[in-house]
Amino acid sequence: MAEAKKPAAAPKAAAPKAAPKKEAAPKKEVKAPSYTPRMKTKYDSEVKKALMEKYHYDSVMQLPKMDKIVINIGVGDATVDAKRLEEALSELTQITGQKPVTTRAKQSVASFKLRQGQAIGCKVTLRGTRMYEFYDKLVSIALPRVRDFRGVSRNAFDGRGNYTLGIKEQLIFPEIDYDKVAKVRGMDIVIVTTAKTDEEAYTLLELMGMPFHR
Repeated sequence: MAEAKKPAAAPKAAAPKAAPKKEAAPKKEVKAPSYTPRMKTKYDSEVKKALMEKYHYDSVMQLPKMDKIVINIGVGDATVDAKRLEEALSELTQITGQKPVTTRAKQSVASFKLRQGQAIGCKVTLRGTRMYEFYDKLVSIALPRVRDFRGVSRNAFDGRGNYTLGIKEQLIFPEIDYDKVAKVRGMDIVIVTTAKTDEEAYTLLELMGMPFHR
Protein backbone atom coordinates (compact mmCIF):
# COMPACT_ATOMS: atom_id res chain seq x y z
CA MET A 1 0.00 0.00 0.00
CA ALA A 2 1.48 3.30 -1.04
CA GLU A 3 2.33 5.85 1.68
CA ALA A 4 0.40 9.12 1.57
CA LYS A 5 2.55 12.02 0.50
CA LYS A 6 3.12 14.76 3.05
CA PRO A 7 1.78 18.13 1.96
CA ALA A 8 4.54 20.47 0.82
CA ALA A 9 5.48 23.11 3.37
CA ALA A 10 4.12 26.55 2.59
CA PRO A 11 6.84 28.98 1.50
CA LYS A 12 7.94 31.38 4.26
CA ALA A 13 6.74 34.93 3.82
CA ALA A 14 9.58 37.34 3.10
CA ALA A 15 10.45 39.60 6.04
CA PRO A 16 9.27 43.17 5.48
CA LYS A 17 12.08 45.46 4.43
CA ALA A 18 13.02 48.08 6.97
CA ALA A 19 11.99 51.53 5.97
CA PRO A 20 15.02 53.56 4.87
CA LYS A 21 16.24 55.95 7.55
CA LYS A 22 15.55 59.53 6.83
CA GLU A 23 18.70 61.60 6.70
CA ALA A 24 18.78 64.27 9.33
CA ALA A 25 18.33 67.71 7.89
CA PRO A 26 21.58 69.67 8.04
CA LYS A 27 21.66 72.10 10.92
CA LYS A 28 21.49 75.67 9.91
CA GLU A 29 24.51 77.66 10.96
CA VAL A 30 23.63 80.43 13.32
CA LYS A 31 25.63 83.42 12.28
CA ALA A 32 26.80 85.78 14.98
CA PRO A 33 25.30 89.23 14.67
CA SER A 34 27.54 91.48 12.66
CA TYR A 35 29.39 94.03 14.72
CA THR A 36 31.02 97.20 13.48
CA PRO A 37 33.41 98.98 15.86
CA ARG A 38 32.55 102.57 16.71
CA MET A 39 35.75 103.91 15.14
CA LYS A 40 35.13 102.01 11.90
CA THR A 41 31.66 103.55 11.71
CA LYS A 42 33.14 106.98 12.34
CA TYR A 43 35.71 106.48 9.59
CA ASP A 44 33.09 105.42 7.05
CA SER A 45 30.52 108.07 7.93
CA GLU A 46 32.64 111.13 8.77
CA VAL A 47 36.37 110.79 8.16
CA LYS A 48 36.19 109.66 4.53
CA LYS A 49 34.07 112.66 3.58
CA ALA A 50 36.35 115.11 5.41
CA LEU A 51 39.49 113.67 3.78
CA MET A 52 37.93 113.83 0.32
CA GLU A 53 36.92 117.46 0.81
CA LYS A 54 40.40 118.46 2.02
CA TYR A 55 42.63 116.57 -0.43
CA HIS A 56 40.29 116.14 -3.44
CA TYR A 57 41.27 112.56 -4.26
CA ASP A 58 40.32 111.25 -7.69
CA SER A 59 39.03 107.98 -6.23
CA VAL A 60 37.87 106.71 -2.85
CA MET A 61 40.57 104.04 -3.18
CA GLN A 62 43.15 106.78 -2.57
CA LEU A 63 41.71 107.65 0.82
CA PRO A 64 44.22 106.93 3.60
CA LYS A 65 43.18 104.54 6.35
CA MET A 66 44.65 102.65 9.26
CA ASP A 67 46.20 99.39 8.13
CA LYS A 68 47.41 97.83 11.39
CA ILE A 69 48.61 98.63 14.91
CA VAL A 70 51.74 96.99 16.31
CA ILE A 71 52.31 97.02 20.08
CA ASN A 72 55.74 96.07 21.43
CA ILE A 73 56.94 95.59 25.01
CA GLY A 74 60.62 95.20 25.81
CA VAL A 75 61.41 92.94 28.77
CA GLY A 76 65.12 93.35 29.39
CA ASP A 77 64.97 91.72 32.82
CA ALA A 78 63.68 88.51 31.20
CA THR A 79 67.34 87.56 30.75
CA VAL A 80 67.55 87.22 34.54
CA ASP A 81 64.00 86.16 35.44
CA ALA A 82 61.85 84.37 32.83
CA LYS A 83 58.76 85.05 34.94
CA ARG A 84 58.91 88.72 33.92
CA LEU A 85 58.31 87.77 30.30
CA GLU A 86 55.27 85.69 31.26
CA GLU A 87 53.84 88.70 33.12
CA ALA A 88 54.34 90.95 30.09
CA LEU A 89 52.72 88.39 27.78
CA SER A 90 49.72 88.08 30.08
CA GLU A 91 49.26 91.86 30.40
CA LEU A 92 49.54 92.46 26.66
CA THR A 93 46.96 89.73 26.05
CA GLN A 94 44.57 91.41 28.48
CA ILE A 95 45.06 94.81 26.86
CA THR A 96 44.67 93.73 23.23
CA GLY A 97 42.51 90.61 23.42
CA GLN A 98 45.01 88.80 21.20
CA LYS A 99 47.88 86.46 22.05
CA PRO A 100 51.28 88.14 21.52
CA VAL A 101 54.40 86.57 20.07
CA THR A 102 57.74 86.48 21.84
CA THR A 103 60.54 88.61 20.39
CA ARG A 104 64.11 87.34 20.56
CA ALA A 105 67.56 88.88 20.39
CA LYS A 106 69.02 88.93 16.89
CA GLN A 107 72.59 88.96 18.12
CA SER A 108 74.60 88.40 21.29
CA VAL A 109 75.73 91.36 23.40
CA ALA A 110 78.24 90.35 26.05
CA SER A 111 78.03 93.62 28.03
CA PHE A 112 74.30 93.02 28.59
CA LYS A 113 74.73 89.26 29.14
CA LEU A 114 72.49 88.75 26.14
CA ARG A 115 72.66 85.67 23.94
CA GLN A 116 71.38 85.41 20.38
CA GLY A 117 67.87 83.95 20.27
CA GLN A 118 67.13 84.78 23.90
CA ALA A 119 63.59 86.04 24.64
CA ILE A 120 63.65 89.77 25.39
CA GLY A 121 60.11 90.98 24.80
CA CYS A 122 56.74 90.46 23.14
CA LYS A 123 54.65 92.10 20.47
CA VAL A 124 51.22 91.84 18.88
CA THR A 125 49.85 93.02 15.52
CA LEU A 126 46.21 94.09 15.41
CA ARG A 127 44.08 94.36 12.28
CA GLY A 128 40.41 94.78 11.48
CA THR A 129 37.94 94.86 14.36
CA ARG A 130 40.55 94.43 17.11
CA MET A 131 42.60 97.28 15.64
CA TYR A 132 39.66 99.70 15.71
CA GLU A 133 38.62 98.58 19.20
CA PHE A 134 42.13 99.08 20.59
CA TYR A 135 42.48 102.48 18.93
CA ASP A 136 39.14 103.59 20.37
CA LYS A 137 40.20 102.48 23.85
CA LEU A 138 43.58 104.17 23.46
CA VAL A 139 42.32 107.62 22.48
CA SER A 140 39.08 107.61 24.47
CA ILE A 141 40.07 105.97 27.76
CA ALA A 142 43.78 105.20 28.17
CA LEU A 143 45.51 108.44 27.09
CA PRO A 144 43.18 110.72 29.09
CA ARG A 145 44.21 108.74 32.20
CA VAL A 146 47.85 109.80 31.84
CA ARG A 147 48.81 112.19 34.62
CA ASP A 148 49.09 115.81 33.45
CA PHE A 149 48.23 114.74 29.91
CA ARG A 150 48.44 117.59 27.39
CA GLY A 151 48.32 115.67 24.15
CA VAL A 152 50.64 113.46 22.12
CA SER A 153 53.52 114.74 20.00
CA ARG A 154 52.95 115.78 16.40
CA ASN A 155 56.54 114.95 15.48
CA ALA A 156 56.47 111.17 15.83
CA PHE A 157 55.72 110.36 12.18
CA ASP A 158 58.32 108.41 10.22
CA GLY A 159 58.04 110.21 6.87
CA ARG A 160 55.91 107.44 5.34
CA GLY A 161 52.61 108.07 7.10
CA ASN A 162 53.20 105.88 10.16
CA TYR A 163 52.97 107.13 13.74
CA THR A 164 54.86 105.84 16.80
CA LEU A 165 53.60 106.50 20.30
CA GLY A 166 55.47 105.66 23.49
CA ILE A 167 53.54 104.71 26.62
CA LYS A 168 55.41 104.86 29.94
CA GLU A 169 53.20 102.53 31.94
CA GLN A 170 50.64 99.84 31.19
CA LEU A 171 48.50 100.96 34.11
CA ILE A 172 46.59 103.45 31.95
CA PHE A 173 44.66 100.60 30.36
CA PRO A 174 41.48 99.63 32.24
CA GLU A 175 42.13 95.87 31.93
CA ILE A 176 45.22 96.07 34.15
CA ASP A 177 44.68 95.57 37.89
CA TYR A 178 47.07 97.89 39.73
CA ASP A 179 47.33 95.54 42.73
CA LYS A 180 48.45 92.62 40.55
CA VAL A 181 51.19 94.46 38.66
CA ALA A 182 54.67 93.28 39.65
CA LYS A 183 56.50 95.94 37.63
CA VAL A 184 55.48 99.04 35.71
CA ARG A 185 56.39 98.67 32.04
CA GLY A 186 56.22 100.90 29.00
CA MET A 187 55.35 99.99 25.45
CA ASP A 188 55.70 101.28 21.90
CA ILE A 189 52.57 101.58 19.76
CA VAL A 190 53.04 101.91 16.01
CA ILE A 191 50.01 102.96 13.97
CA VAL A 192 50.60 101.97 10.34
CA THR A 193 48.48 103.82 7.77
CA THR A 194 48.17 103.76 4.00
CA ALA A 195 48.79 107.52 3.81
CA LYS A 196 51.56 108.57 1.43
CA THR A 197 52.61 111.62 3.45
CA ASP A 198 52.85 112.51 7.13
CA GLU A 199 50.44 115.39 6.62
CA GLU A 200 47.71 113.06 5.35
CA ALA A 201 48.39 110.61 8.18
CA TYR A 202 48.20 113.42 10.72
CA THR A 203 44.83 114.56 9.34
CA LEU A 204 43.54 110.99 9.37
CA LEU A 205 44.50 110.34 12.99
CA GLU A 206 43.29 113.74 14.14
CA LEU A 207 39.89 113.12 12.56
CA MET A 208 39.88 109.71 14.22
CA GLY A 209 40.24 111.33 17.64
CA MET A 210 43.99 111.24 18.33
CA PRO A 211 44.58 113.98 20.95
CA PHE A 212 47.58 115.78 19.43
CA HIS A 213 49.28 118.50 21.45
CA ARG A 214 48.08 121.95 20.43
